[in-house]
Amino acid sequence: MTRKLYALCGTDKSRPFSPHVWKAKLSLAHKGLTFDVAPVGFTAIPSPEEGATKIVPLLRDGEKLVNDSFDIALYLEETYPDRPSLFAGEGGKAMARFVESWSQTALHTAIGRIAIMDIHDSLDPVDQAYFRASREQRFGKSLETVAGAGREDLEIFSAKLEPLRHMLKSQPFLGGNSPLFADYIVFGALQWARIVSPQRLLSEGDVVTDWFERCLELHGGLGRSVTAA
Repeated sequence: MTRKLYALCGTDKSRPFSPHVWKAKLSLAHKGLTFDVAPVGFTAIPSPEEGATKIVPLLRDGEKLVNDSFDIALYLEETYPDRPSLFAGEGGKAMARFVESWSQTALHTAIGRIAIMDIHDSLDPVDQAYFRASREQRFGKSLETVAGAGREDLEIFSAKLEPLRHMLKSQPFLGGNSPLFADYIVFGALQWARIVSPQRLLSEGDVVTDWFERCLELHGGLGRSVTAA
């Protein structure tokens, strides 16, 4: 059985950049499941699987279609219970919900502003037009103005990682001695920035950087298979 993961990409179809897609990719690899990646641009997201979704990632696993990275992880956990756990129990699911909320409110919002012009510039022209219109409507200002605010986000980004930094002083992963889905959530955000933007958010000698490097090497170096911008 061939599994297919629909993944958001720009002009270069070999560089999926969505943080949510990376969460799903690492979850599949964590379970030891093979899959093919089907790249889609922003404006093509409604096309696959007869319009089954308005968001990616979208996973086809046999006859089953699942979208949303967290729902994909829950599906994999339930469907493949004999393979390594993504949550290590109900407490791990609850922890992952908190980590996702923190990541999306503290990290995604900042990275979205820091990298907004880099994301735009990586897209095909039709997707650039969609991205500009949708994001300028969302922010109520031009992409260039948002990018200007992103320079301030870059200066204080390291401080946003302090909760993670403090935790990693006593254990190698959020999951403890080995990674869980909670690790993949935060990794996805930082991998998004690594792939789309030349701006460097992590510093050498930081325990967060060391953790991120460990995550890049997981599952045969899956994260490192896409080079940094």
